[in-house]
Amino acid sequence: MLVTRETANTGILPGIAAMAAVVAGLSMLGQFAIASYLPAFPVIADEMHVTTVQVQQSLTAYLLPFALMMPWHGAISDAVGRRRMILLGCALFVFGSLVCACATGIWGLHAGRALQGVSAGIGVIVGRAMVGDVFHGMTAQKVMALVAMIFALGPALAPVCGGWLLLWIGWRSIFVFLALVSASLLAACWLWVPETLPPARRHPLHPVSLARAYGAMLVDGRFIALALANAGVNVAIYVYVFTAPRFVTQYLGLSAQSFGWVFIPIVAGILFGSFVAHRIAGRISPVHSVLLGHAVMLLAGTFNLVVCTLRAPAMPWALVALPVFATGMIMTQPSLQLLALDCLPMRRGLASSGYVTTQQFGNFLLSALLVQLLDSTIKMAICMTGLQLLGLVMFVAAQRWTTGSGSRRRRNGSA
Repeated sequence: MLVTRETANTGILPGIAAMAAVVAGLSMLGQFAIASYLPAFPVIADEMHVTTVQVQQSLTAYLLPFALMMPWHGAISDAVGRRRMILLGCALFVFGSLVCACATGIWGLHAGRALQGVSAGIGVIVGRAMVGDVFHGMTAQKVMALVAMIFALGPALAPVCGGWLLLWIGWRSIFVFLALVSASLLAACWLWVPETLPPARRHPLHPVSLARAYGAMLVDGRFIALALANAGVNVAIYVYVFTAPRFVTQYLGLSAQSFGWVFIPIVAGILFGSFVAHRIAGRISPVHSVLLGHAVMLLAGTFNLVVCTLRAPAMPWALVALPVFATGMIMTQPSLQLLALDCLPMRRGLASSGYVTTQQFGNFLLSALLVQLLDSTIKMAICMTGLQLLGLVMFVAAQRWTTGSGSRRRRNGSA
């Protein structure tokens, strides 16, 4: 059973594995919505008599509302509670998936994807806030690492499931599958997930107080820098996720059922990195764990650039850097998340919204603008390494606000 921080302080703690499974499952909806239908792009284009670029824009139709709604999910959950928001998100995602499954034209598909985008972020945002409600310190860091470990299965399972559903039943079955996954989460949360934010700790959705809270978040230099540091490394790995249809079929010369060659190495790295993050939690400082992750990513990015420059054979050299980079990326995640949420301790829902919004807006820009320009492996490698270095610069900048920032964060949190 999940409990609030007040209950946790009495010594009655919820199961770490149970909390991690719930939060990871809710967060995986967004991953499945992105990756599961990627293998179906050419088939959807043929059936709807549109170009693959128009089908690619359905990804943008998902990511734009996903990003635009991110700032609101956490603030609303701060006011009405976590449980109601989770149930609403799962129900709306079911409806959006069914709209996609029944679409007869590209605009119907875009409409369903927009509904999925509006709702998928609720689980991502509220799940992280739930961890902050219940746990703190080293325990919270370990929970976040376990969440990342379970969450890592999403990018691996989604394209593989999508590829085989496409082959066996057709592309519409992919969205029926997404509806069933969300419906299962809805039932599980209805039965087993209690409220983790008691009424005494909620904040009303009053326009003035809400505006002050958003303003406090936006002027908190440390929080903004940490959010950008997280966005840099996450968007970096998504370079290969969003370009997977071209990377797999054109550069690797594989079939649409072979997306696992890209996603499985990435997920293997995420799983290993999550294990390392779980083991080092409490043994080294959060700052050192983030820097260690960046060192691993920099090594992988340099190797990838060398391979692409020398034009080494695509298999297996084009894939070697991906699991190593993913390992370093996920090593940074627990510490970055907790450091950012602690900037606004009384508004963890709002902080979670701002943190994830920054990352998802970066994904949107990558999908809408950069992906079209990444028409070679060397451009992909340069983009991935450049984004990682941007994340490192932002994290170093965040340390400028460490000294003497405690009182400022307390003022921001109480806004």
